[in-house]
Amino acid sequence: MTSRLPSLNGLRAFEAAARHMSFTLAASELNVTQTAISHQIKRLEEELGVRLFVRQNRSLSLTPEASEYLPGVRAAFNDLRLATDRLLRKDDDHVLTVSTLASLAAKWLLPRLAAFQEAHPGIDVRITTSANLVDFQRDKVDAAIRYGRGQWPGLRADWLMADELFPVCSPSLLQGAKPLKCPEDLRDHVLLHTSNTNSDDWRLWLTAAGLPNDISKQPGVTFDLIFVTIQAAIDGIGVAMGRTSYVRDDITKGRLVVPFKITLPADAGFYLVSPQGQPDPPKLAAFREWLGASAHGTS
Repeated sequence: MTSRLPSLNGLRAFEAAARHMSFTLAASELNVTQTAISHQIKRLEEELGVRLFVRQNRSLSLTPEASEYLPGVRAAFNDLRLATDRLLRKDDDHVLTVSTLASLAAKWLLPRLAAFQEAHPGIDVRITTSANLVDFQRDKVDAAIRYGRGQWPGLRADWLMADELFPVCSPSLLQGAKPLKCPEDLRDHVLLHTSNTNSDDWRLWLTAAGLPNDISKQPGVTFDLIFVTIQAAIDGIGVAMGRTSYVRDDITKGRLVVPFKITLPADAGFYLVSPQGQPDPPKLAAFREWLGASAHGTS
């Protein structure tokens, strides 16, 4: 004889109320009234012939029978959630969503991405840009490229590359009316700045070069994204503080030059960040391997 399963709504109400130890919070989570939660649990108790909660004044506690029943109910709901997630994501097994900084995407990742697509034509790469950390499950992102020191609790962080800081400019500025021959010549040029995370780069480099910080405060132009700052330098508007990952290709192709030999190591680097404690799906494993080789100059 097959046992009849109790009401699914009753089980959902029981699991939520037991997790929150509150009918009110369970009602809010399930988007129903507190009265509805109370009625669903009462019907479930009648179906099972077992009392599940002890209500005393404003406190709520589980009966011994409910404490024994709860782990199995919770595991069943977790299995349902996982099965549903696998079902809905099945068609997305070939879609790889990567979050990264807009400037890194424009100046470093996108020029190299064709090589990955050629090597893995079955993977559909989708790039989303954001400076914020992502919630991988909520935002449906597989991995993120972030700048920092590699310390993000609960996440896996694979080191990709570090940057050096140094001024860059258009080749035309070297031969202009006020050529750049030594760092002191920066007083005669427009300095290009990037706000937010890179706002201190000029001050740090000038200190390392033994120059006064007030040079960084002379009138200049400030942009909110570093790749726009770099483009302004390419266009000859002024001198920008470059970072290796953003200017390497432009230097190689002659669009930018490095007027001085003084470089400053950055105190952080770029990492591929992903959920911790679960095996990589094949699409992410392939991207991780390719990205590491590309960043380390072996692909």
